[in-house]
Amino acid sequence: MKQPGRIAFALLLVFLLTACGNGQKTPTPTESLPTPVVNVTTTPDSTEAARAFLDAWANSDYAGMYAMLSPTSRDAISQDDFVALYTQTAEKLTLKSMESGILSNLTNPQSAKVGYAVTFHTSVVGDITRQMEMNLQIVDGSWKVQWEDGMILPEMKGGNRLDMRITQPSRGNIYDRNGEAIAAESSVVALGIMPDQVSESDLPTLISQLATMTGKTTQSIEELYNNATDWYVPIGEVSQETYDAHAPYISDIAGLVTNAYTSRYYNNGGIAPQTIGYVGPIFAENLTEYAQKGYGADSLVGVGGLEESQENILKGTFGADLYVVAPDGSIVTTLAHTDPQAAESITTTLDKNLQLEAQDAIMGFTGAVVVLERDTGKVLAIASSPGYDPNLANLSNYNNQWAWGNVVNNLSKPMLNRATQSSYPLGSVFKLITASAALESGNFTPDSTYECTSQFTELPGFVGNDWTYVKGLPPSGNLTLLQGIMRSCNPWFYHLGLELYRYKSDTYLAEMARKFGLGSPTGIQGIYEDAGQINNPTSEGAAVQMGIGQGDMLVTPLQVVDFVAAIGNGGTLYTPQLIQSINDVDGNPVQSFNPQSHSTLPVSQNTLAAIKEGMQMVVRNERGTAYRTFVGMSTPIYGKTGTATNSLADPHAWFAGFTDAGLKDKADIAIVVICENSGDGSVYAAPIFRRVIETYFTGAPIRLYPWEQTFNVTKTPTEEVTETPAQ
Repeated sequence: MKQPGRIAFALLLVFLLTACGNGQKTPTPTESLPTPVVNVTTTPDSTEAARAFLDAWANSDYAGMYAMLSPTSRDAISQDDFVALYTQTAEKLTLKSMESGILSNLTNPQSAKVGYAVTFHTSVVGDITRQMEMNLQIVDGSWKVQWEDGMILPEMKGGNRLDMRITQPSRGNIYDRNGEAIAAESSVVALGIMPDQVSESDLPTLISQLATMTGKTTQSIEELYNNATDWYVPIGEVSQETYDAHAPYISDIAGLVTNAYTSRYYNNGGIAPQTIGYVGPIFAENLTEYAQKGYGADSLVGVGGLEESQENILKGTFGADLYVVAPDGSIVTTLAHTDPQAAESITTTLDKNLQLEAQDAIMGFTGAVVVLERDTGKVLAIASSPGYDPNLANLSNYNNQWAWGNVVNNLSKPMLNRATQSSYPLGSVFKLITASAALESGNFTPDSTYECTSQFTELPGFVGNDWTYVKGLPPSGNLTLLQGIMRSCNPWFYHLGLELYRYKSDTYLAEMARKFGLGSPTGIQGIYEDAGQINNPTSEGAAVQMGIGQGDMLVTPLQVVDFVAAIGNGGTLYTPQLIQSINDVDGNPVQSFNPQSHSTLPVSQNTLAAIKEGMQMVVRNERGTAYRTFVGMSTPIYGKTGTATNSLADPHAWFAGFTDAGLKDKADIAIVVICENSGDGSVYAAPIFRRVIETYFTGAPIRLYPWEQTFNVTKTPTEEVTETPAQ
């Protein structure tokens, strides 16, 4: 018998010989065999795929969602129809946003079922939450969604769609400070005439009655009649009540055209229209945005001013019924219901009568008038000229088709609020700030003197003219600083601008101006305002220009009246206040606003007293630049003329100031007037300033303008040669 060990050895020998015969190397004990390669197939995470689909939905990325659909789902619905369905659903829901969460996941090698919850946050019917399932399948190694319309809402399965029926309450009214309506729902009559049908005998009566009803001048209506180029001339709108009172006198006159409608009505053809705004159709580019807030395509919305900024208050709370509608149009079920809630109203700080007088006061000029309560910052009047009739924006108004296009396309931009949105060089009114900076510098006192010659020649290469030189008048002579304000002496303030730049700092005067509120918005509620600009002078030449309010500075009339009021009230800069209260349907205030100060002028009381003295001399001293304008007025007035040069031929006319009557029943006021490209401040802006004061303290204007034939009826202005600053 053979031994087992010998048998094993023989087998090993055969193995080794065989291996050598095949040319293969026999591994040594220290060598490793190759690691086998194993191909492992990994199934993607279906939860991540579902999450990506839901995130795309939340971001309104409907095209991205469509790209995640399975081929069979894309065959069933086109991308355009898919995107349209989700877009329309969002609009019908008035969707503001949505949240989603994964609830469950059951995954097989080639398919998955993911449970998820969606909460729709809507503008009109609150929150709607549903739980649904998403089926997915592996296609080319990634998960694709097997889509069907029940994945939006279970109730939409089978081709059902959503429909929202909105109930919109009446829009809230806007009132002046005394409860007088500025904008309200009303029965209105649009008035117009057909010139070729009006007899000569009836024309005087017709024009007189139309003027009385609309508040327009007979002159302006006569001009419309005489300049008619079409068969119909729109005149204006009045309340049904007003028309009924005058109907016995004019209803039988041939050529008079009346069209009644019921809608939002802006009294008196627009009270501060650029500040109040108007209601009009939704612009095409905003339809989707408004639809998701519950508005219909034919809804009227606020445009500009308070109408736009306070839309959420004035529109009220929409009522709504959200339905599921079958493909045949029948209602399947009601998903949600809410009741409408009455709109709140707004009471402004405006004084309706003063506002209308301010509008009339600057009529015929391009510019602005702003009136503040001096000691509170409340806006009593804010007039921008030329104005416009906001009723013309309403498609229900027959006059819309004849006149609204002329408003929108008018090159004079009547819809621009020049009180807050236009920035101008300030001219000599800025000398109040320059004088304040000089007094605070410690280098000058109210009694510091300077020889006010016809021309400033201190800066080599620069010659600055005084206004007396431009008008061919003798120079003002040796003046104290306060007399420099009184005479508005350009050389004095060129000198101050240069001295402050050289011996204080290159930013000193600009920083003072910014602390007076220039170069930044005032913060007024509800209306857009331009910030203007106050740059640091970069050279001595720029510094002397800043000294007289020229150069690259830009200010708004609202900024100017704000700091002028602060000079008058002891140094407090108030945020101009336009809204007095928000009121419920019964007129009870639900939110009231109080005056808010935002800073104080960076000057001492001694400086303020000196500046006030200089401003009083402007209107009371016989050498003052506005003395002639205010002769005979008993109201204590402090003011400053300004005539700001610009790139156009004629300068801007400024006048700014305040009263100091101290009456218990009549708050003192600050006023600014600007007339663009009109000429000298004392010739044009100062008389307008006077008229506002007359109206405020006596209830009506007293003295005619030099260019008026009768009140609010202009003749061709002719400039008188008066001692008034050209800078």
